[in-house]
Amino acid sequence: MSNYRTPTYHNGKGCLILGLTSLIWGLAFVVQTDAANRIPPLTFNCLRSLIAAAFLFGLLCLRRAMLKTPILPAAKEDRKALLLVGTVCGILLTLTVNLQQWGLTVYPEGVAAAARGGFLTALYVVFVPLLSVFLRQRISLSVLLAVPIAAGGIYLLCLSKGFSHIYLGDVMLLLCALGFSGHILVIAIFHDRIDSIELSMLQFLICGILSGVLALFTESFSPTELPAVLPNLLYMGILSSGVAYTLQIIGQKYTDPALASIVMSLESVVAALGGWLILENTLTARELFGCILVFLAILLAQIRLPIGRKTK
Repeated sequence: MSNYRTPTYHNGKGCLILGLTSLIWGLAFVVQTDAANRIPPLTFNCLRSLIAAAFLFGLLCLRRAMLKTPILPAAKEDRKALLLVGTVCGILLTLTVNLQQWGLTVYPEGVAAAARGGFLTALYVVFVPLLSVFLRQRISLSVLLAVPIAAGGIYLLCLSKGFSHIYLGDVMLLLCALGFSGHILVIAIFHDRIDSIELSMLQFLICGILSGVLALFTESFSPTELPAVLPNLLYMGILSSGVAYTLQIIGQKYTDPALASIVMSLESVVAALGGWLILENTLTARELFGCILVFLAILLAQIRLPIGRKTK
């Protein structure tokens, strides 16, 4: 019999934290799309992840100096737990961020890659509630109603011309969404046992190492091209990776996984609007209506309707 217990959440605080996370991640799609044609995917994710790990290590050192606490857990059992969860999260992160970057790279010219990437990645809003029933999570009626609305919005944005216009990038980003769903659920299980900054640092260190090893055998990149993408790498490394992924872990401490996935899907709306305003991607009326549906689903999911159910 599993000893997993459904935790008590404070969704209001968590939603604010995860909303900020979504804003940073949504703009990250614009940054990633801009860098996609100038730096190979594995190299890009290796460098951004190592920058994130270094940034978070600096935060841990600062915390140690201020609070006189160890950089890593003092107890052997806690260190083993951190290593296990960090390794699992690091592997999942390696798969997801590289599938995401590859997907953005292989879209044909003229396709609104930032918008499609943002909304297809946000399909975890559908996957997480479905998978979380295996963790005996309570699923509120508002979340159950929000999931199909969000899925409809994603459909209108990404498949506005029908299923015949599915690209290879769409398939990669769909797999990316599955990977992010697993990442969210792993954090949901272990968030109360692991320090947020320590876990975030370790997962990015592992992601950077794995991506770098793969890049050595599959990609070529000249260091002379680095200055051109340095601003992109700094944004992705410090803000999107170091700050936002840590905020995700903190925000999930206060938010149930199904609601967390819907709030974080706001990144898809930000990505679509950012691609439209910054990259001048064209969005049709149907695609814009899809953005509105996802945003409405996010609002609906935060309303606690009186009827709910708990899986047995």
